[in-house]
This record gives sequence, structure tokens and C-alpha cells, in this order.
Amino acid sequence: MPLELRTVPGVPGQRRTGGAAIADEAALPGVIGSSPALQEVVRTTRRVAPSRACVLIVGETGTGKELIARAVHDLSPRSTGPYIRVNCGALTESLLESELFGHMKGSFTGAVDNRTGRFEAAHTGSIFLDEINSTSPKLQVKLLRVLQEGEFERVGDNNTKKVDTRIIAATNRDLLEESETGRFREDLYYRLNVVPVYLPPLRERREDIEPLVLFFLQRYAEQNRREMRKVHPEAMRLLREHDWPGNIRELQNYVERAVILGTGAELRVEDLPPQLRGQAAPRPNRPRGGTADLAALCTELVRQGVRAAGPSSNDLYDRIVGRVERELIQQVLQQCDRVQIKAAARLGINRNTLHKKLSEFRLDEAGAPTGAENGDGHGHDHDRPPGEAAPPSSPTESESPHEED
Repeated sequence: MPLELRTVPGVPGQRRTGGAAIADEAALPGVIGSSPALQEVVRTTRRVAPSRACVLIVGETGTGKELIARAVHDLSPRSTGPYIRVNCGALTESLLESELFGHMKGSFTGAVDNRTGRFEAAHTGSIFLDEINSTSPKLQVKLLRVLQEGEFERVGDNNTKKVDTRIIAATNRDLLEESETGRFREDLYYRLNVVPVYLPPLRERREDIEPLVLFFLQRYAEQNRREMRKVHPEAMRLLREHDWPGNIRELQNYVERAVILGTGAELRVEDLPPQLRGQAAPRPNRPRGGTADLAALCTELVRQGVRAAGPSSNDLYDRIVGRVERELIQQVLQQCDRVQIKAAARLGINRNTLHKKLSEFRLDEAGAPTGAENGDGHGHDHDRPPGEAAPPSSPTESESPHEED
């Protein structure tokens, strides 16, 4: 049976009871879902909003951090004051400093007049600093001062200005890890991290996928004057099982695409993009040797492996690490013409270790053709003239006991 939206049209956070729309106290404006993970976010947000504390919202790109920031402001005593948003990752250091703190006429090329910064504009209200991990060390010092003292100077000005504004920050990085590597000030991290709000990725709250799909389906059907209001069960199953690396933003785009390209009153499997239907998504050709985010690929590989293994699996190491290790050794052996000395050096491991791995992964069974070099680079014994002794091992092949792992 197709799934159909039955909530109040266009009003997230409300539901029907006896034909009337009432506010749902367990929800936040614009935040859709009822999973336990999301409800924890709602509870934390409602508790921290009335306070004066800084709020740090942590979550992957596309999880809805700005919605939570807006909810913190709207539910606070500052709701009647200004709400100012700044994307710290969208501007260079000099432009961001001027944007945040303002500047004086003539303080730099192009400063043709005095300008009020975003902190001044947010006086008595809230300022939302998105992607705060993108700020430079110099700006982090000034931000720390605003947080602690509530004061700053405009660029090119010696007069100190006082400001009363609440800072809400967001990041898609682990700021503690960033501080440990020296990219983010530790004192600023602890000053911001008074009340952290962790927004889980969509793959960790799959119960929320269906209401999100139905909400976006209604929105885009109305915007594009389409009759599509239902979702075929198989299409919904595929949507629920997708890992959503782009989170809610990715889901939103796929639903909009389905509404625009679909022809019926029901969202069907064929309306979904290829990657949801088990097909490879078309990608532009990239030059050989193009850079790839190895860390992201590893993260996705592990995620897919854990998911494929299932919750009851107890052999994740062999399933994931073992397969990657076997594939790596196999490819390096092929590149080194199955010469084990070369392959071990390329891998950065001891030759005896490689020999054991070959036996463990049964890769030695696929040895070189008859008459070719064997794994250690020497010919087979039967290829030697009769009576000739085997050559001594090369000095480069000798190995100390402590090299064995």
C-alpha cells in the first residue's frame, strides 16, 4: 500500500488531533522526525535555549545544523532580537574579520566608509557562526575575547566596543581533534563547548526517513504543481536503506528530482536516481591520477562493510580489514611481477611476514607460470643444470630475528 502524507501541510512540528492542528511540544520548528536520536537533540535544544550559554552544534554536512541554531534563538529570551548568520568558511580571513567586527574608513584598500560588523548587528540577539572550524588562529583570538569579555575593536579602530550577543557555533569537524593538531585553539574550543548538541547523521536515525520523504514530496509537488503525493513501498524501502552520505540535503534533492521527472501520482522506483537502484551513478570523466579523499573512502568502505555484515556479525576484522589486506598484497605482487622481495619492500613489511600472509590468504597457490621466477626472485630448482648447487642467499635477503612480527 502506498505511503501518503497526513500531517499538517507545510507546518513541520505540528500534527492533527480531532481535525485541528496543535503544537507538538516534542518537536522543533522545521525539524522533522521522532527517532530517539532526534528526540535527544530536541530535549537538549529546549533545555539550553532559555539560558545564556554558548551552544556548539556538531554534525555532518546536511544534517540541519542551521535549523537547530534558529530554534535555539527562537526559544530563547532573545527571540525578539536580531538573528545574524555568518558562514565562516565562505570568506577569506581578511574579509571575514571585517564581516564579523566591522571596519573603519581607509583601514584597507576598498574601505571607503565605516562599516558595522555582524557582532554589532547582533547586539541583544544571537549570532550563528557556521563552519567555525574554518577560522584562522588570528580570528580565533578575537572570537575568544568576544566570548569572554564581550568586547572587540573594528578593523583599523582603537576604540573598544561592547556587545551583548549570544554565540551559536556549528562545525562538521571534531574540534577537539582539530585543537590537538594545532588547527583550532583549545581554549576557544572549551569556551564554545559549554553545551554541545550532536546532530546524528540520517543513517543513524532511519526512522525519520519516511516522514522526511513525505514532507519534501508534498513541498515539491505543490511548488511544481504535480499530483505526486504517495510513495510506492519498494521505493520507500530503497530510500530507507540508502546510507545518505549527504544526509537530509541529499534526500531533499532526490525527492525534488523524483517529483520533477516523475509522471504519475506515486513516487516509484524508476523515479529514483541510479545509485538508489543499485546502479552506478554517471560521473564526469576525471583525468588519471586525480586526487581522492582516501580518508573518506576508508570511512565509506568500513560503513558499507559493517552494514553488510549485519548487527550479529562477530568477524568484522576479517570481513573488512582482511579483505583489504589481501587485495593490497595481491595488487602489489602483480605490480612487482610476483617477486616477493620487491613486493615486501613496496609494502614496507618483512619478507617472512609477506610469505606468511601469502599462505594465509592462499595467494601462493596462484604462483608464477612454470619456468618463471618464483616468489623470491630465483628460478626453480629443476631449471638448474644437473649437479649445480643452489646459489647462496643474497645479503639483501638475510633478515634479523627482531624483524619478524
